[in-house]
Amino acid sequence: MQKITKEVYLKWYEDMLFWRKFEDKLAAVYIQQKVRGFLHLYNGQEAVLAGALHAMDLTKDKMITAYRNHVQPIGMGVDPKRVMAELFGKATGTSKGMGGSMHIFSKEHRFYGGHGIVGGQIPLGAGIAFGDKYHGLDAVTLCCFGDGAARQGSLHETFNLAMLWNLPVVFVCENNGYAMGTSVERTANHDDIWKLGLGYEMPSSPVDGMNPVKVAEAFDEAIQRARKGGGPTFLELKTYRYRGHSMSDAQHYRTKDEVEEYKKIDPITQVKNVILEKKYATEDEIKVIDKRVKARVAECEKFAEESPFPEIQQLYDVVYEQEDYPFIPHKL
Repeated sequence: MQKITKEVYLKWYEDMLFWRKFEDKLAAVYIQQKVRGFLHLYNGQEAVLAGALHAMDLTKDKMITAYRNHVQPIGMGVDPKRVMAELFGKATGTSKGMGGSMHIFSKEHRFYGGHGIVGGQIPLGAGIAFGDKYHGLDAVTLCCFGDGAARQGSLHETFNLAMLWNLPVVFVCENNGYAMGTSVERTANHDDIWKLGLGYEMPSSPVDGMNPVKVAEAFDEAIQRARKGGGPTFLELKTYRYRGHSMSDAQHYRTKDEVEEYKKIDPITQVKNVILEKKYATEDEIKVIDKRVKARVAECEKFAEESPFPEIQQLYDVVYEQEDYPFIPHKL
C-alpha cells in the first residue's frame, strides 16, 4: 500500500466531500421528484470507500455492493455525470436510464452493481473471485453488504465455499447500526458480526469504519492476503449513516442526539482536522476545494437535467431476442 501522504489526505478530503455533496444533491432533487423510486444515501460511510480505494489496485481489482451504491462507481472511475443521469432516468446514464438508483453498473471500471436483493450480491461476489482464480487473473474482489444482509443464509453458504476454494475475495460488512430501522442488537444475541467468519476459520476482524487510515490498513492486509493466495477475509466496518435507510425513512427508531454524537467523528471532519493540524493546507486552500466540489456537483446536475430521456424503442433493443425460438407456434 502506498504511504498515506499529504496528497492522499487532500485527495481523501476532496473525494469524500464530493461524494457527500453529490448525495445531498440527490436528496434535494428526489424531493422535487426528478429522481424516482427508492434512494439510499451513503452520508457518513465515506471513510469505508476512501480507505478501500487506497488499498485497491484499480487497474484489476473489482467491487460489488448493495443498493447504497452511487458513490462507489465514482470512486472506481465512472464519470459522476453519468451516475447522476442514471438516477434521473436519462439515456446518458450508466445503464441508459434503465437501472436507476439501486443498479449502477460499469463493466469497464470493474464495478458489478448495485443489487436490490438483500444479500444477493454476496454469492455473486464470490463468483467473480472464482472466475478470476479460474482464469489465473491477479485480481481481488471486494464484496460489500450491510449488517442486515449478514443474517441471510446465502452468506454462510458463500463463506463455506469461499474458504473451501480459497477464493481471492474480501467480504465487507458495512455495519451502519441499522438494517432498515432494526438495530443490530435486535437481530442477534451478539453485536460482533465479524465473528461469523470465525466459524469457517476465515481471518476476520472489526475495523473503525469512520477513519480512512484504519480502513486502508485493514483492506491492504486483506487484499494482499488474497492476492498472495491466502484466501478470503471478512471485515466488519463499524460505521454510521446520517440519513435514513432510504428517503422514505422517518427514522423513529433513533434519536437526533445519537446522530449528532456520530457526527462528532465524521470522517470528512477527521481528515480535514489532520490537514489543518499538519499544515497540509490552509483554511483558504480548503475553501478552494469546497468551491471546486460545489461546481462539480452543479455540473453533474446540469448534465442530468439536459440529457434526454430514452426513446420507447430502447425497451425492445435491450431485450434478448431469438428469432427461431422453438416453443412459440407461429400458426395456431
